[in-house]
Amino acid sequence: MLTRRRLIAGAGAIVASAHVGVPAWAAQDVKLLNVSYDPTRELYSVINEAFAADYKAKTGTVVTIEQSHGGSSKQARSVIDGLKADVVTLALDWDVTAMERAGLIKPGWRDRLPDNASPYTSTVAFLVRKGNPKGIKDWSDLTKSDAQVVTANPKTSGGGRWAFLALWGAVAKAKTHDLSTVAGNDEAKAAAKAATAFPVLDDATARTVITTFYNSHVPVLDTGARGSTVSFAQKQIGDVLVNWENELWLALEEFGADKFEIVYPSVSILGEAPVAVVDAVVDAKGTRAAAEAYLQYLYTKDAQDTIGQLHYRPRDIEALARYSKDLPPIKLFTIDETFGGWTKAHATFFADGGVFDALYKPLK
Repeated sequence: MLTRRRLIAGAGAIVASAHVGVPAWAAQDVKLLNVSYDPTRELYSVINEAFAADYKAKTGTVVTIEQSHGGSSKQARSVIDGLKADVVTLALDWDVTAMERAGLIKPGWRDRLPDNASPYTSTVAFLVRKGNPKGIKDWSDLTKSDAQVVTANPKTSGGGRWAFLALWGAVAKAKTHDLSTVAGNDEAKAAAKAATAFPVLDDATARTVITTFYNSHVPVLDTGARGSTVSFAQKQIGDVLVNWENELWLALEEFGADKFEIVYPSVSILGEAPVAVVDAVVDAKGTRAAAEAYLQYLYTKDAQDTIGQLHYRPRDIEALARYSKDLPPIKLFTIDETFGGWTKAHATFFADGGVFDALYKPLK
């Protein structure tokens, strides 16, 4: 079992290298930059070492992988503005699509790897202070009580957008699936493919609840998911943190189960985290082979096991079952079936002038 008790890094983009026993003479070997989102620092620190060893054993090539982390949409913007990422491992399909539209990633990237090019998933749940003094049990408790909620800004954070959509879909009673089974996954994929109408986009009740939530119950909107974890767990702001499941587990491990509790709502959203090779960069640098092998490695049994140990949900159903004590089955709805995919969801909710801009009125 891996252990990952370490201080939670502060918010904001960082670049960290994972040099895996690289001798000086190997400096000419392959170097990759993985531009990722906030919460994946710990995951890729472990994955990078394992991949480098595996790749060297198979090819004889020494590979060094650097990591860059920050809010998902900010990271995508940095790549579009010139940050030379070989691969991106982000929180949102939309952020990869933005790079595709910028000409950096070729169309069809979503079909190059299994499961929408998302080798692991997560969901959105709650972290409360020990004893759950505000009695937070489900989405309705976030606005019915006097709870103060910490979550990330949907304009800049992938985790923030997933949290927004999780609340919206739960209020709008989106159709859910049991994605802990093969049959449930097949059912969800078929439903997403068949979906043609998305009435939840215009759900008036969801709009009212979301307006109340962000304007009356959220004291601070951090730019990234990790920043919101720091605000809640280290700065002691708020009564409940709404964030990625893996972030909740990290805070629990870092600060102690005697201080916090994880609460799973009755339903939530399937958070798919896509990965893609940045075609324009790897073709210019000559790193395509290593970059593609790096992303393919994420689907191996070893990597899927690491993913489960670090509280991301493996795509492999057997691996997911091995970690079901920490990652319990929960009814999930998908963005494709519920909201018509990320392009539609982005245009409706998060683009400039969209629903979030219209409803959110920050205090002066």
